[in-house]
Amino acid sequence: MGLLQAMQGAAAQGVLWSIMTLGVYITFKVLDFADLTVDGSFATGGAVTAILISHGMNPFLSLLFALAAGMACGFITGFLHTKLEIPGILAGILTMIALYSINIRIMGQANIPLLGISTIITTVSGLYPVLSVNMISLTIGLIFTAAVILFLYWFFGTEIGCSIRATGNNEYMVRALGVNTDKTKILGLVLSNGLVALSGATVAQSQGYADVGMGTGTIMIGLASVIIGEVLMGNRFSFAYKLISAVVGSVIYRVIIALVLWFGLKSTDLKLLTAVMVAVALAIPVVKRKFPAFFNNLVEKWKSFFSRFRKGKKASAANGGETR
Repeated sequence: MGLLQAMQGAAAQGVLWSIMTLGVYITFKVLDFADLTVDGSFATGGAVTAILISHGMNPFLSLLFALAAGMACGFITGFLHTKLEIPGILAGILTMIALYSINIRIMGQANIPLLGISTIITTVSGLYPVLSVNMISLTIGLIFTAAVILFLYWFFGTEIGCSIRATGNNEYMVRALGVNTDKTKILGLVLSNGLVALSGATVAQSQGYADVGMGTGTIMIGLASVIIGEVLMGNRFSFAYKLISAVVGSVIYRVIIALVLWFGLKSTDLKLLTAVMVAVALAIPVVKRKFPAFFNNLVEKWKSFFSRFRKGKKASAANGGETR
């Protein structure tokens, strides 16, 4: 596979996964809730859409059922945390563990292949046969992601949306103002996991199968994408800008993964790479604050390195042109 083709595939997957990243952003940044349900709800979205379209349902309609299933997963976690007073992390873990068995029950087996079955990709491909699979996935992902961003921007500008944001900022103050924080937490988790499941459904249809383990490590991928986008694009602008930065972070994460695989890294090392990326991204603001001189010197060295690298490429191209 050529590098250009690998980058196209990475960009397409990054946009599809960015819907999941937006869901993680809601819990991790907006609600300030460490929700581990997403590892299970992502696979739930894939399982629901796979079983429905394999039984003849319209692939676009199946996405709505996947969204609803993910919202139900978020509700369970929220109920365990708010009504049964189970700690948030443990509530997410309990739901995630339960979803493993539930997803197998939904599919009736560990995985469902979607080859030869009508999906959103094959449907659009039939309408526009000149487009490649990567281009179709990218286009569908961009449309869905844009719709989600517009909805989230509108929703979090409403009274209930502002209450959810305020709950994440200062729960005790919001409670003192008479807001039922249990409801805002549950609603935030419902919305988050609904988006995660929607992403799982689109990814399953894009890759041509749904698997019970397809959600493993989703929380780390989501966190890595959110943090990468935040570090690269900053965190000082409007809410819409922050949502877009999460999407950009998801695409950049996938591009980085595609690059290291293209250069020969083993796929078994991807989890290690993700952990290192998250740790480095989290450490950058701390290093920048505590050691500004060291950080600025490091940045200048990187700029100098890439400047020499670009000059070397231009010189090589010029020499090649002269030779011809």
